[in-house]
Amino acid sequence: MAAPSLLGSPQRLAERVGRGVERGLDEFGYAAALLAESLYWIAWGRRRSQPVHAAQVFAEMMEFGVRAVPIVSILAATIGAMLAIQGIDQLRRFGAESQVVLGIAISMTREFAPVITGIVVAGRSGSALAARLGTMTINQEIDALQVMGISPVRFLAAPALLAMLVMLPCLTVLADFVGLLGAGLYVTLDLGMSMAAYWENTRDALEVGDLMQGLYKSGLFAVLVTVIGVVNGASVEGGAEGVGRATTRSVVQSISAIVIVDMIVAFLLTR
Repeated sequence: MAAPSLLGSPQRLAERVGRGVERGLDEFGYAAALLAESLYWIAWGRRRSQPVHAAQVFAEMMEFGVRAVPIVSILAATIGAMLAIQGIDQLRRFGAESQVVLGIAISMTREFAPVITGIVVAGRSGSALAARLGTMTINQEIDALQVMGISPVRFLAAPALLAMLVMLPCLTVLADFVGLLGAGLYVTLDLGMSMAAYWENTRDALEVGDLMQGLYKSGLFAVLVTVIGVVNGASVEGGAEGVGRATTRSVVQSISAIVIVDMIVAFLLTR
């Protein structure tokens, strides 16, 4: 029979909360150190004759970016059409349907394109990264790299980070264009506006800052998705079941971080 606990319910709750906070701080510190070391290898690895290999980076770019083009395009076009449908429906009450282009252009470039792209990449590539590193951790392949004198961060994390920093903004630009195109197709059908007039109104509505805001966010999302995936993959315990838990945890944390950081950045950039 288990010995009765000397702590009451409030004390046990406080203990669990304290342990959770401690684990969270440990993970945050590990993530910060991992990011710093990855950036170090990207910037200075060649000077130490240990560069981040281009072949690995291009392989990650293919996986993270090129193979994500179809799903990002489909979702961006759907979101663009949805914005057009809802915007026209609401503005019709005030007889201002033609102003829908302004709302679509700003909403798509500032918010929806980077956020949707980040979430798709987090669910598709961030989870795959966590599962791959988790499997390597369980099979002691990362320990083998350290025994051979190869930095796991340079060999595994830095190529993924560099590839994500390149491809996520590129996917965001693609989502901008496809989303605006999807919205334009609905606007031209519903309002009878020509596509040329739609693109001209879109160009007049947008400024460089609107596009750059989305790109700034996509760069931050790239860092979040990569670091969270690597941290969860490297901390796997418990065999195949642990890999599954780490993969799920990576997706949940990445999407949560994307939404929270998006809100913070939007607040700061609109002050």
